[in-house]
Amino acid sequence: MNQKLDLELISLTKRYGATVAVDAIGYHFSAGTYACLLGPSGCGKSSTLRMIAGHENISDGSITLGGRDISHLPPAKRGTAMMFQNYALFPHLSVRDNVAFSLKMSGVDTATRRARAGEMLELVDMTALADRLPAQLSGGQQQRAALARALITKPDVLLLDEPLSALDPFLRIRMRAELKKLQRELGITFVHVTHGQDEALALADEIVVMNDAKIEQAGKTRNVFDTPKTAFVARFLGSHNVVAMPDGMIAVRSDALKVTPVEAAKLPGTITNIEYQGTHVALTATVPGKQEVTALLSDKEFFGNPKDLGEAIGLDWQAEAAHALAR
Repeated sequence: MNQKLDLELISLTKRYGATVAVDAIGYHFSAGTYACLLGPSGCGKSSTLRMIAGHENISDGSITLGGRDISHLPPAKRGTAMMFQNYALFPHLSVRDNVAFSLKMSGVDTATRRARAGEMLELVDMTALADRLPAQLSGGQQQRAALARALITKPDVLLLDEPLSALDPFLRIRMRAELKKLQRELGITFVHVTHGQDEALALADEIVVMNDAKIEQAGKTRNVFDTPKTAFVARFLGSHNVVAMPDGMIAVRSDALKVTPVEAAKLPGTITNIEYQGTHVALTATVPGKQEVTALLSDKEFFGNPKDLGEAIGLDWQAEAAHALAR
């Protein structure tokens, strides 16, 4: 593959008429990073990805790759490749011909493009299916074919738009492991759009949380998860409670909460739901201010001292487990 190059978004903006879809965002993607753009539908993440790819014109700002401004270059000249959400395989072409299609359009001779397609199919473990049509493939196999087609141009950055959304839950877990393994082997930058929190946490070295056309928080995945800065980030990432306290809003992870006697607790509460999750039990309680708070207890902890719906409990946490929120 090509040399590793940093990707940078500088005040990147996309407007559709009076609607601002991406609002002057900036972020530096380190070379060789697996990064996820995470956020709800309509937050601007797919528009951002399409601007990086060159499939959407930018309204303002710029995009650089390895210090080179690629903002207005055609997609084929940028050093990026994009894998679309629906894979966009040509139904009448074999897997091999789908993978080699961009080389054919570039005028590469038949022998060379067949050899390159063979290399890519071997990379994604699809050599045995090279002569099949897309309709003869499973969802996971179609995804591998689409990956091989994107990688055949030897991009510096691979862009993935919700690549796992069409797969069933079990295959999605398997395929995300394969994506991460492939990125490590290739050593290039992957920028992956998703609205799935578990998917982003499992894959990303760096995470960019978007909301309402802006970047709400970004950085190393564990840092963002452990120390959310806003109520939106805490709630959207999941596994956090956002609680209004006398000194302001805080976020506390569900697994950091402890059930205690009411008189010894920071928060008194009444149990409203108990959900068994196998290795853990999620215990939800209503606390002052009609707020709902969830504690994630180990199976052993809960069943060693079981609780009932309607029971009064206390909830406590270590001081370092609470993080003040901006809003």
